[in-house]
Amino acid sequence: MGFEEARSEVERLTEQILALQDAYYRQDSLLASDADYDALIRRLQELEEAFPELAGADSPTRMVGFGRGELFSPVEHAARMFSLDNVFSDDEMSEWMTKIRSEHPKAQFLCELKIDGLAINLRYQRGQLVSAATRGDGITGEDVTENAVLVPSIPQALEGSGHPDLVEVRGEVFFTLDAFEGLNQKQLEAGDKVFANPRNAASGSLRQKSEGKSEAKRALVADRLAALSMTVHGMGAWDDPPVESQSGVYGVLESWGLPVSPHVSVLEGEAPVLEYIHRFASTRHELSHEIDGVVVKVDQFDIQSTLGATSRAPRWAIAYKYPPEQVTTRLLDIVVSVGRTGRATPYAVLEPVTVAGSEVERATLHNQDVVRQKGVLIGDTVVIRKAGDVIPEILGPVVDKRTGDEREFVMPESCPECGATLAPSKVGDVDLRCPNQQNCPAQVRGRVEHIGSRGGLDIEGLGEVSAAALTQPLEPSVPPLVTEARLFDLSVEELFPIRVLVRDADTGEPKKDPETGEPIVQAPFRRKRQKSDPVYDPSAQEFPGTEDWVPSKAAYELIDQLTKARSQPLWRFLVSLNIRHVGPVAARALAGEFGSLAAIAQASADDLARVEGVGETIAHSLIEWFQVSWHQDIIDAWRAAGVSFEDAPTALTEGGALSGLTIVVTGSIPGFSRDGAEEAVRAAGGKPTSSVSKNTTLVVAGEGAGSKRAKAEQLGVPIVEADSFTTLLREGPSGLSL
Repeated sequence: MGFEEARSEVERLTEQILALQDAYYRQDSLLASDADYDALIRRLQELEEAFPELAGADSPTRMVGFGRGELFSPVEHAARMFSLDNVFSDDEMSEWMTKIRSEHPKAQFLCELKIDGLAINLRYQRGQLVSAATRGDGITGEDVTENAVLVPSIPQALEGSGHPDLVEVRGEVFFTLDAFEGLNQKQLEAGDKVFANPRNAASGSLRQKSEGKSEAKRALVADRLAALSMTVHGMGAWDDPPVESQSGVYGVLESWGLPVSPHVSVLEGEAPVLEYIHRFASTRHELSHEIDGVVVKVDQFDIQSTLGATSRAPRWAIAYKYPPEQVTTRLLDIVVSVGRTGRATPYAVLEPVTVAGSEVERATLHNQDVVRQKGVLIGDTVVIRKAGDVIPEILGPVVDKRTGDEREFVMPESCPECGATLAPSKVGDVDLRCPNQQNCPAQVRGRVEHIGSRGGLDIEGLGEVSAAALTQPLEPSVPPLVTEARLFDLSVEELFPIRVLVRDADTGEPKKDPETGEPIVQAPFRRKRQKSDPVYDPSAQEFPGTEDWVPSKAAYELIDQLTKARSQPLWRFLVSLNIRHVGPVAARALAGEFGSLAAIAQASADDLARVEGVGETIAHSLIEWFQVSWHQDIIDAWRAAGVSFEDAPTALTEGGALSGLTIVVTGSIPGFSRDGAEEAVRAAGGKPTSSVSKNTTLVVAGEGAGSKRAKAEQLGVPIVEADSFTTLLREGPSGLSL
């Protein structure tokens, strides 16, 4: 594979993975199975290993978790929560264990079931529960304490005595299969939609707000929470635990009244571990809850400490993922959708089939070459695989079941949304793209939805439905947004008349009423006038609607959220401008280095590339983006609407212990989030920055510091270890004899 072909595939994979992460977090129902997601990550890792220059600092392979939204207050974990790397075969599992045993012959392996639920972090102070939080991005999660205290297996007070001042307990919240069946039965009886699988149900239940609901609805929420279970699988922050192993911790946690899995085993050598894995693979359906594999950890803490962690996962633990299930169904059609970057993607429309507890009817086929390689024809019976959530991968056709009525898929020559001629963006690209970047309704819709996403401006009301309504309404004939330039000029009066076709999330095709066959139409920003509403007064200062209709709550909330979003930090606007390759990591680095969009636009490619986490590819992408005139129109319109595109300069504390010093904080710092550590530097008079250079005074390096530690060593910049950070803040470099 050549470099250009690899770059094209990396871009496609990155775009697809980030879309899956964002949609999973938003609780969308049709995305990708665990197996599909893992396969995408593994393929991206392979390409980044073969072409290291394509491995950006914000690559999905280096991310932890899927972030958080704005429904719940943020909670900073006292110690970072990591993800796990995966293996999928005995050979890979043996290779991982052999490598560890070669360096640590006395290593023992703790094996436990990988429960398919929602990770949670419980913080106890002197034995009392003070907060419960989701994993979030590993540093900051969502405060779900109000709901967690209603889960019976989460104790609000620990049993026994001698509890530490602070301890974090990590676990998994889940529904047993019986509880899940009972939950869905109640959903049916109430006329509500059933949950696709226990994991989605657990996540949705723990992240459900009771505020503003009726008493009956609050009771239903409480019932769902009472049906949840929790099992602990580790610890976070805990100064000087009284044991020296993971299994020892489980013993302590169990003595405190916390639920520990009965299936934990500490084993030596490869054969016993593989036997454990195979035993539960064959009996997994006999368990009371769903699992998707086995987690294997080095048991001893001293060896764990030596092995350390990468930026996203510990090196002392691994997840063995079980192979996905396979079923067959009929391929009814192949349709093509266009995403925010213009890429035209064929999607398989499947005869609905139930797999692993959820009904699936869509599958991505990536591009026309993939369709050809799989050898599928429209009308085929196809083999699909799935291991958890939703859209599976099509493995291939069942040729023996062909009748002769099947037909070959032909990739369209024109964009199905705007009619522009599809073509590769550069020589060697496999993917076809719509070149009408400025005005293609599908691309504008995708960009507007991206602006509202958690990685963009994090606007709860600007999701898939709102983005479609603003860019592709049935009425009015001219949409409020033909590009994203007028986003911050929208008014309730403009939103009010919008009527929109409800479209399929994957294909963009209008959905139809199953009874009448007619397209489903919604008016998302208005509602019927009620007797309790003020009498219609067309002379009212605020837009009053009409005699029959008034603006909906969603209309007012969207305008309010857009108003608040104008003051979001610069890095979020950099992401929201949809500049290719610029994700949250690069955006934070650019904002920290330059402070304003104007400074970034004026910087040379070399100046941009020197910023840690940016590099040449992102630098050239920025230069190219600023040279496009309609991109400048967006900036001008947003600026005129009140967006400053600047981060307010932070006043440094004169006379502080770090006064006049430029500090880089990298890696995990106990007791501090990333933002918290930088704020502590500012409070002490220092200037925090994201990149290491010859102008850096010193680097504070915690676990997982990686490349920034290496660069500091290369440049001769002094390094302060994480455990000395508080001393540095209090006494400055002199307190550490630097």
